[in-house]
Amino acid sequence: MEEQEVKKPRILIAEGDQDNRHFLTLYLKKYFSADTCDSAEGLYELLSQNDYDIILMDIALKGNKDGIQLIQELKNNEAYSQIPILCYTTFAMNRDRINALNAGCDMYLTKPTDIKTLLYYLFTLLKKKGKNFTAPVINGFAY
Repeated sequence: MEEQEVKKPRILIAEGDQDNRHFLTLYLKKYFSADTCDSAEGLYELLSQNDYDIILMDIALKGNKDGIQLIQELKNNEAYSQIPILCYTTFAMNRDRINALNAGCDMYLTKPTDIKTLLYYLFTLLKKKGKNFTAPVINGFAY
């Protein structure tokens, strides 16, 4: 009997720091099909070429726009407004969280965090948005 390959959710990681992009891709590739970018230009280029199930957005990006501006633009664009966005950033002040949520991000998580917590947030958000993917089980905990 053949094993059926489980379809992984497709994630776009918008992260300004090269090391963070590398480690996020390394940790998430087991559970997601991942693409990365570090700027608004890269984000829009990838969005024009691919369909994503979720976006992991840092606030600090390269270029003229930050993650808050991009979240607002995406949520106001009919083509992308339904893609759930998890804001994942080192900006830990309450005003940063409020600004991101007011811009339209669906969930907010501050760095650093362990991979289990990040996976929990990502798969909770996917489930909340009605996207049916098999969540991983790690150390007996299903997401």
